[in-house]
This record gives sequence, C-alpha cells and structure tokens, in this order.
Amino acid sequence: MPFLAIARAPERAVGHGPQRATMTSSERPRDPLHGVTLAMMLERLVDELGWDAMGRAVDIRCFTHEPSIASSLKFLRRTPWARAKVEALYLDVLAARRSRPRS
Repeated sequence: MPFLAIARAPERAVGHGPQRATMTSSERPRDPLHGVTLAMMLERLVDELGWDAMGRAVDIRCFTHEPSIASSLKFLRRTPWARAKVEALYLDVLAARRSRPRS
C-alpha cells in the first residue's frame, strides 16, 4: 500500500502575531466581573452594605464574627461556593445601583 501524504496547513499559535483577531468593544461579551478583584468586591460591598448586611445576605463566619477584609479574602479564595455567593451579591449591588435614578 503506497504512503499517501496529506497536505495540512501549517499550525499557528492562536492569538499571536500580526494575524491576531481583535475584537471591538461591541463584540466582547459584557462581563461585569472582568478586571474586578475579590478584594475590590469586598471593599465595595463593605462600603455599600456594611458587614452586618453582608453577614445576613451571605451567612459565613468571616462576615459575622470579627470581620475583616484579610480573613474574608483568605476564606473566599479557598471556598468556591462562598465566593460564588459573594460575587452574586456584588452583582446584585451593581444592578441595584444602576437601577437607582441619579440625582
């Protein structure tokens, strides 16, 4: 049986070099968490809601017993379910802020 050579296009690294496709801002998906660190989220939530309200919204010990940004960051980085709840709370606060009329 003769060997058949199959022509293939040369492989290129995706996203590198001058042929990289660039997306305009209207083509990019709008992710409100893009570029927002967990620390930034916590600081904003503390400013907007305070620790008591955060503890009622997300019942985790780092919000209810001697709360601090440092202890919350440590816990949330290790606990995916709690981080997901905090991210959801942050998105709710953003949505509520956008829906309020500006004065």
